Amino acid sequence: MSATLGTIFNIQKFSIHDGPGIRTLVFFKGCPLRCLWCCNPESQSPELEHGYNPDKCFGCGRCVARCSHGVLSLKEDRTLDIRRDLCRAECPDCVKVCPDKALVFYGKRYTVEEVLKVVEQDALFYTRSGGGLTVSGGEPLMQPEFLLALCKEARRRRIDVAMETSGFASEDVFLSVMPWVGYLMVDVKHMDDETHRRVTGVSNHPILSNLRALRREFPNMPLRVRTPVIPGVNDSEENLMATSEFARSLGAEYELLAYHSMGRSKYRSLGRPYPMGDAELSKEAFASLREKVSSL
Repeated sequence: MSATLGTIFNIQKFSIHDGPGIRTLVFFKGCPLRCLWCCNPESQSPELEHGYNPDKCFGCGRCVARCSHGVLSLKEDRTLDIRRDLCRAECPDCVKVCPDKALVFYGKRYTVEEVLKVVEQDALFYTRSGGGLTVSGGEPLMQPEFLLALCKEARRRRIDVAMETSGFASEDVFLSVMPWVGYLMVDVKHMDDETHRRVTGVSNHPILSNLRALRREFPNMPLRVRTPVIPGVNDSEENLMATSEFARSLGAEYELLAYHSMGRSKYRSLGRPYPMGDAELSKEAFASLREKVSSL
């Protein structure tokens, strides 16, 4: 078995919305996209990093005393000032001494065996429900060596593998893992390349090209194309209809995902502003769009 380490920021059990049956989700850290609405900003950097909740902090200063890199200091209001540019997140001493759990680290290094030890705890549920492991992110394709090793070993142990991905990778990397994946979910954020670049930071050309290559090389792969509906970004009927038609051309299922701002607190913990501000998508507007798309 490969001794390659992967950087994972969460392992979530008992999911029923991320592939067939009951799944365990393994979230890979690191993503090449910077979507304005990202609900997991802690997934974007491939590095381990601090998270801090000032509402939990009582200003005891234990973490400041323990840090040997000059990263932490107390402000006048007894909350932390964090010099994230100086942090060496491989040393977790400050987190260990925090009595209030106000400090956390986003990310942990795992071996394939360590991940599968967690996943296999629920093997009975997979057998009964037709579920298994879902690799997600971040972007799993940013760690191709670890991803491939994990998928191969999971399949060797008769654990079904599904993948959630942006599809943004080289074609070689994208296709290399497909023989080990039983179900694929790909988010297509926008069909217009200029808009896609503006709201995600990258072109949509590799994503659309990879999906076409997938159908050429793996015509029977179960595929679900999804679009997170973001108010003022991609919620026009024109864009959603075009995306739906593209999915249909691939023989894929198509799903709309409703925008939410539940990741707002994570931006605060990372010391970053929330890019979407006060944007909202009403239930009525989302239901109307979903009905129009499903009528095609």
